[in-house]
Amino acid sequence: MSATTDEQPAARNEVCLAGRVSSAPVERELPSGDRVITFRIVMARERSPMTSKSRQVSDWVDCAAWGGRVRRTVASWKVGDCVELEGALRRRFFRTAAGTSTRVEVEVLSARCVARGG
Repeated sequence: MSATTDEQPAARNEVCLAGRVSSAPVERELPSGDRVITFRIVMARERSPMTSKSRQVSDWVDCAAWGGRVRRTVASWKVGDCVELEGALRRRFFRTAAGTSTRVEVEVLSARCVARGG
């Protein structure tokens, strides 16, 4: 931030992940009529000062594909496929039988399959 201006630093919400599909993509139609494909990927956990004493060896992330092109791409993915994706973190609110709920997920903006699982 410059000492001579009141400008705020640019906000940034970018996610870049590479991992394996751990739950098959599922397409749903929402009450709004929008279509979304949701899936989960798992990534090996790299050691860091925060994780050095943890026995957990992987992390998983829920993902949602909203755009037509990216939905077509991820629809063909299978559990075990190695994939790369880019997107943004989103907090989504929705209604359940128990009331309003929330979830943080990655909104997938671009994606590709690097290798088929087997």
